[in-house]
Amino acid sequence: MSAMKTRVFTAGKNGIDEQEMAVAAEIIRAGGLVAFPTETVYGLGGDATNPDASRKIYEAKGRPSDNPLIVHIENFGQLEEIVAEVPKEARVLAEKFWPGPLTMILNKNEKIPYETTGGLDTVAIRMPNHPVAQAFLKESGCMIAAPSANTSGRPSPTRASHVWEDLQGRIDVILDGGEVGCIGIESTIVDLTEEVPVILRPGFITLEMLSEVLGTVKMDPGIVDENSKKPPKAPGMRYRHYAPKAELTLVEGQENQVVSAINGYAEKLISSGKKVGIIATEETKDRYPEGMVVSIGSRNDEAQVARHLYQVLRQFDEWDVDAIYSESFPTAGVGQAIMNRLLKAAGHKKITV
Repeated sequence: MSAMKTRVFTAGKNGIDEQEMAVAAEIIRAGGLVAFPTETVYGLGGDATNPDASRKIYEAKGRPSDNPLIVHIENFGQLEEIVAEVPKEARVLAEKFWPGPLTMILNKNEKIPYETTGGLDTVAIRMPNHPVAQAFLKESGCMIAAPSANTSGRPSPTRASHVWEDLQGRIDVILDGGEVGCIGIESTIVDLTEEVPVILRPGFITLEMLSEVLGTVKMDPGIVDENSKKPPKAPGMRYRHYAPKAELTLVEGQENQVVSAINGYAEKLISSGKKVGIIATEETKDRYPEGMVVSIGSRNDEAQVARHLYQVLRQFDEWDVDAIYSESFPTAGVGQAIMNRLLKAAGHKKITV
């Protein structure tokens, strides 16, 4: 891919400058690529109805082309334009959770090309809850296909500098809206094309929250059980994702034993001249005498842990560590999404003590 000049437009207190926003919108309409912040992570956007733009997204990311892109919309009317039919569950969920970190999968119509949906007859759609994303969607007048704005497999970007690190020279513009808001992990994906709604990717909006609104909701067995012979239904969940450069190992068990085990592994590697990163919590960070220790947040605040996850993984890349050990987290609520991301980042390498 020949290098292009990537420009960065930085938001002031009133958002992105009007002229710069108009330039970014024109680039999208012309089939170019623009990275922008959402409340989850930064997205890499192209016109969802333009097959060439979708091909460019896959190329820029080095992403497998059977991994569908999520279509970002600005209003519910746009959803009605691109799906075969709108089930009542979609209206109920949109009313409750949109704009917000929820992606719905519905049967598509011909308006969205197969290049955007990874060859599937379904389309993934969400309405982001971030002022820059909303202004950009409105200004462009397009529905924007946008996976996370990183090279495939790397930790997702929560700052414009992460996008620059991965994609400069491959995309036209980065809209720098500062660090992403309150969430920092990708949206929950729920498939509404089956009789019972199925969560294909856990996120900030949990199984319990969806069940309260819809009644029965299932979790894709390929996500819940790592040993399941059934692969996850969402193609993207089959790939190693979010991975730092060093090998990451999760250690689970009772807190004292986990701390003791991680200290043992770290000491052994450090004595052989290796640099070791340790992902700890506020409650345990002072119990690791060796290694490069980073607190991911308090165990009592899952949202804080989720928000810091990718930032911490990228921090270890900057420090060029040789190995990373992480404590595990309980899988209730948002914890399930945190463990889902950590397990994928570790390539499912986990030690139980």
